[in-house]
Amino acid sequence: MSSNDPFGTTGLADAGSVTHTPRMATSIRDLTKEYVLKSETVRALRGVSFDVPEGDYVAIMGPSGSGKSTLLNILGGLDHVTDGQVWFRDLDLTDMSDRQLTRYRRDHVGFVFQYYNLVPSLTARENVQLVTDVAPDPMPAAEALELVGLSTRMDHFPSELSGGEQQRGAIARAIAKRPEILLCDEPTGALDSTTGVQVLEALRDINDRFGTTTVVITHNAEIRRMAHRVIYFQDGKISRIEENDTLLAPSEIVW
Repeated sequence: MSSNDPFGTTGLADAGSVTHTPRMATSIRDLTKEYVLKSETVRALRGVSFDVPEGDYVAIMGPSGSGKSTLLNILGGLDHVTDGQVWFRDLDLTDMSDRQLTRYRRDHVGFVFQYYNLVPSLTARENVQLVTDVAPDPMPAAEALELVGLSTRMDHFPSELSGGEQQRGAIARAIAKRPEILLCDEPTGALDSTTGVQVLEALRDINDRFGTTTVVITHNAEIRRMAHRVIYFQDGKISRIEENDTLLAPSEIVW
């Protein structure tokens, strides 16, 4: 089986037909993740399978404890699987060592979390430069900050920025490395409606402008309406997947 076709789908189409199958940014098959807590084994993920086409904006929803953050950690190379397969494009993440996963994160993945994790003693520009100094092909820090609307605030410290500005600074830091996939865990969870919309507009603009595959965990049911597809989790399993033909603009989201 070719490494370029990890699930053996090449050649399955009818020879007389022309198909245009989108390239997958990530592919997951029968993914299981277990944790041992004292004497108890907890199954955080139970046989999860799905694909994310390149360039998609995906919302992941479900109650707390349903496996959403565990999944994001595995997609981002922050955790190992117990069983199953995880692919990023043609790269098999399943059995990678910690060192290999570190390289994968550095070269391909951007992270945005609910809490901004900006270094308090560094300006917005310097926080972004923490990434650009180690990434193989970064954009200038000033350019990344300009993309999220912080061109006039880049020399301010986090304490001098609003919550929405800090989160946009965190997005700038994530996109400065030019990631191919952007993973966001509750990026608007600590924000009010006005600043939350600003953050969503920044994420949408990055997705539209660069085609960056974007996966967003959220508890805000309205945010699902701006995503190409919505994956619902329940008890460590996917309960359903929906696709949206019409996408809402961030400014249309009801908080």
